[in-house]
Amino acid sequence: MPILAARMNELGTEAAFQVLARANALERQGRSIVNLCIGQPDFKTPGHIVEAAQKALADGHHGYTLANGILPLREAVSADLHRRHGVEISPERVLVVPGGKVTMFFAIMMFGETGTEIIYPNPGFPIYESVIKFSGATPVPMPLHESKGFSFSADEVLGLITPRTRLLILNSPANPTGGVVPKAELDRLVAGLEQHPHVTVMSDEIYGEMLYDGEHVSLTSYPQLTDRLILLDGWSKTYAMTGWRLGYSVWPEALVKRAEQLAINCHSCVNASAQFAGIAALQGPREPVNEMVAAFAKRRSYIIPALNQLPGVTCVNPGGAFYAFPNISGTGFDSRTLQSRLLDEAGVAALSGTSFGAYGEGYLRLSYAASTDTLAEAVNRIATWLREQA
Repeated sequence: MPILAARMNELGTEAAFQVLARANALERQGRSIVNLCIGQPDFKTPGHIVEAAQKALADGHHGYTLANGILPLREAVSADLHRRHGVEISPERVLVVPGGKVTMFFAIMMFGETGTEIIYPNPGFPIYESVIKFSGATPVPMPLHESKGFSFSADEVLGLITPRTRLLILNSPANPTGGVVPKAELDRLVAGLEQHPHVTVMSDEIYGEMLYDGEHVSLTSYPQLTDRLILLDGWSKTYAMTGWRLGYSVWPEALVKRAEQLAINCHSCVNASAQFAGIAALQGPREPVNEMVAAFAKRRSYIIPALNQLPGVTCVNPGGAFYAFPNISGTGFDSRTLQSRLLDEAGVAALSGTSFGAYGEGYLRLSYAASTDTLAEAVNRIATWLREQA
């Protein structure tokens, strides 16, 4: 029997893939399943991006690249950040990585160890808490409040900071809630962080271009954070490139070489042809992105009112991403039970709010990265099932 390191017992998982496996198993048995559990666009990668990768392969880009990514791609990232946020970021601070999770893992492992604390959003992306525990640090949940549109209270966050706090993780627009942090709250938080210079911030902005109300405020726009801000972003959501495994991070000058060390030890470099695809995405036409976001906005305008018509269910309007996070406490079911029974009995795959942390109890997550017809079928099945339970 293999003897594993004890830290392996601290490592969690992402429930979406477990529910997906169960949904697929039911479909193989002949069941009809409406799947709203996976968080990825249901659009194909735009053709000009695919063609750029094919051309790179045909041109012979088959070998290793620099660990931090090819320079033209890092320059394209810098130009895109300037276009979107008006910031000047050197390409030397950009690290190209195989997907957003790598940045999370690097940042948390860089700062987390026994005796330290890392603050993270709850309900939030489950890998945050999982890797914090794996690092040996103590996870400190930062509550996101439904009453605030699933934003946080800056004063509450600042009150969580102790001398042991090493890292603060932020995510806006957020998974699983779709919540967007208002600029006034970010202003208050950043001002308060001046009293805590020992705290580094990781800002997960992977959904930054999927916004329906207002505008996305990037933490890169706060110059007082430059020397302690790690930006997480990438191509997966904005360009429907989840399977390409392509992301990037921006690191403070004092940390970028450390991040490159981790990359060299972990994955060497990112697939060369995918990097050329990344350039095409950033420099190419914006119409595919705009059309996809417009489609998500239309779906949001259907799914949120429809959920609010269900017995015992209420749902706030998400400001970004493509998730609905309805409050199901009025149904009389806990989140995990409702997730299981909806899948097994109604044929709808959704995720329990507790898959995203303890503060997710009383909620479900549904991805509306699906056609309106699919969403309507899911809502109808849920409505029928809930009425049968009354």
